Amino acid sequence: MNTTKAAIIISLLTLQLQAQQYQDIHNRVILVDTHNDILMKTVDDGFSIDSNLKGKTHTDLARWKQGGLDVQLFSVYCDGASKNAYAMANREMDSLDAVIARNPDKIVKVANYKELINVVKQHKIAAMAGVEGGHMIEDDLNKLETLYKRGARYLSLTHNVAPSWATSAVDETNNPNLQHKGLTDFGKQVVKRMNQLGMMIDVSHSGEQTFWDVINISTKPIIASHSSVYSLVPHLRNLKDEQIKAIAKNGGVIQVNFHPGFIDPSFDQKEASFLQNHKIEHDSLTKTGMDGWYALDYLYHKHSEEAEAMRPPLSMLIDHIEYVIKLVGVDYVGIGSDFDGINLTPQGLDDVSTYPLITKALLERGYNEKDINKILGENFLRVLKANEIQ
Repeated sequence: MNTTKAAIIISLLTLQLQAQQYQDIHNRVILVDTHNDILMKTVDDGFSIDSNLKGKTHTDLARWKQGGLDVQLFSVYCDGASKNAYAMANREMDSLDAVIARNPDKIVKVANYKELINVVKQHKIAAMAGVEGGHMIEDDLNKLETLYKRGARYLSLTHNVAPSWATSAVDETNNPNLQHKGLTDFGKQVVKRMNQLGMMIDVSHSGEQTFWDVINISTKPIIASHSSVYSLVPHLRNLKDEQIKAIAKNGGVIQVNFHPGFIDPSFDQKEASFLQNHKIEHDSLTKTGMDGWYALDYLYHKHSEEAEAMRPPLSMLIDHIEYVIKLVGVDYVGIGSDFDGINLTPQGLDDVSTYPLITKALLERGYNEKDINKILGENFLRVLKANEIQ
């Protein structure tokens, strides 16, 4: 055997061993994703996640299995301007319950850490919900409690269009005429009641004053279910260094979002150019009554080569994870993908089947299995357990 051929064989064997290593580690750790918007699409588009949705969504049960997912917190969401938001929350939770009822061998709703671990040991997906937006409780603490009893284990205090009792990042950044910033007296009651219930407080989408009010009031660790790092990408939805430090001091966790606009500083300009190039098409779609988000999604699929060129490298996502680690340590970061709530994803992370690439990238950055286990799930599970009423 000549030297060149031997070198090629050794190189191939090395690659094969590396691939086996990261896949083995990925299969051993508990993978938790704290934010997936597929329920929105089940209601809006009639999709069923126990069918094959490849090419239509980022998510279905079969691809979750391929990606090694163990725990999913399903986003329960409707726009802040929607009427009957509480009814919509229940409708989305009904759709989740229906999937679970049809697939008891694959996915199980869990109420707490102990149940979650038991389901994971059975190699099934443990399902919880997270309500994305305080408007969905309709200013009623009884509705908050009902959603908790139905399986909601966190509430994002605000979405972009916020409730009357808390200001969002959009409010505080773009509205100079706000009558108040942060939590009202009722908003403080919401936080206290969530602590009493054992329901995690989510500060993704919250304005800075709302954030600091929560930090000062909450007696339990909080989460940012799908936010990234402001110092790397100065987007109003990202967390500043002092906020990241405060979450770590609180014992909470930052779940990094995959949205290109939150991880790539050049993405917003690319998207603006794309929209300008396809303005006539976009306007015609929205004039028919199509939501602007869905119109953009349609155009990205239609002009797929342009969209593909806009996707940031996976390394940018890892940069955000690593930034948090370097700032406050490996115990305070996780992943909240926002799959099916975002139009584009980082390169390689095409859908939920591709989570193992994150493990591979973390290994390549020098993180060991213990660190990866914390990042992919253990940090969040610690916060979940700390919030539970003992």
